[in-house]
Amino acid sequence: MKVLQINTNVGYASTGKIAEEIGNVLLANGHESYIAHGSYFSHGGKRPTSKSKLLKIGKERDAYLHGIYTLLTDKHCFASKKATKNFVSKLDEIKPDLVALHNLHGYYINVEILFNYLKDNNIPVVWTLFDCWAFTGHCTYYDDINCEKWKKKCHNCPKIHKYPRSYVDNSVFNFENKRRIFCSLETLEFITHSKWLSNQVEQSFLKKYKTHVTPSAINIQLFKPTKSDIKKQFGIKEKVVLGCASVWGIRKGLADFIQLSKVLSEDYKIVLIGLNEKEKKSLPQNIIGITRTNSREELAKWYSTATVFVNPTLQDNFPTTNIEALACGTPVITYNTGGSPESIDILTGRVVQKNDVVSLAKSIEELSELNQDILRNNCRARAEKLFDKNKRYLDYLNIFENLLV
Repeated sequence: MKVLQINTNVGYASTGKIAEEIGNVLLANGHESYIAHGSYFSHGGKRPTSKSKLLKIGKERDAYLHGIYTLLTDKHCFASKKATKNFVSKLDEIKPDLVALHNLHGYYINVEILFNYLKDNNIPVVWTLFDCWAFTGHCTYYDDINCEKWKKKCHNCPKIHKYPRSYVDNSVFNFENKRRIFCSLETLEFITHSKWLSNQVEQSFLKKYKTHVTPSAINIQLFKPTKSDIKKQFGIKEKVVLGCASVWGIRKGLADFIQLSKVLSEDYKIVLIGLNEKEKKSLPQNIIGITRTNSREELAKWYSTATVFVNPTLQDNFPTTNIEALACGTPVITYNTGGSPESIDILTGRVVQKNDVVSLAKSIEELSELNQDILRNNCRARAEKLFDKNKRYLDYLNIFENLLV
């Protein structure tokens, strides 16, 4: 079986790491693996490496022009025509048996040219959705503003100034053309990491296609209970309340952490990882801010040190940070957002309503008073059972193989 994956990046951020892991599983089981990706901008400016064969779609200039086009027209993923035509011409040489899509948004590909090629060549497609962009007229998430226009027809989009940012509103054009283009394929199946997102797909114009639900996965040999003196290094004597995000801001609940610091007792110290320098400077003195780290070993130390991991996300699908914390034996408290609550159960964490900082504080204190050995064992056991990459990425392989039977 020859599989070509398409994603914004390879091995970078969550979607790129997933694409790389799927490629590794394919290769380990005797299949051929190709991964096509966007510009180096989406890789932090670095050239990616991979065990799979890589194909780059367009150049940095194309991504820059795609960004300007989106800003001026709101027609995201309808630029990059030349880059996409050059890319699909390479597919004639590769002749993949199946194409696995991931994030198509990201200023690098033209969806109409791509889907016309897939349709004309009758190539089976499996599309992993990480957000809601595939069936909206603009946004990646809408639950933070309780918008339901996507169920019938997007128009007068209230989020055009959010990613993929634009000066104008062409949500009607985007919605109608996505529906026409994406629903043109005969053989298309979806994968979501949460039941929540699967439910959204079933209410959208994509509902005629089959959707598989398989949770995110991590390397539980890297993310595991880890002893360290990291509290001593930072002069922390209190219990650690940990927050972690690759990009912070309103969406990830930074403001709520600041409010939380005002109501938590002095027995706790909040530590936030992944902040930029501006965000660090804005923190009150009773919060420790740490810039982004690419060291999973360091993250494992922080997860293991924390008494509780708090994820006050306001819009999300299935946060990887939740399961990384669980794998390190740390209970999770999350807002009732998207699929985030699906990562835990009553034995491994708590779910509270959005922006309810008082309930966050109460849940932190409640979990702190439980038997910590039992609690941590429950968290680790849940991660081993449900989120081990050696088990979960085989789900992709099974879906691919069954589609080609």
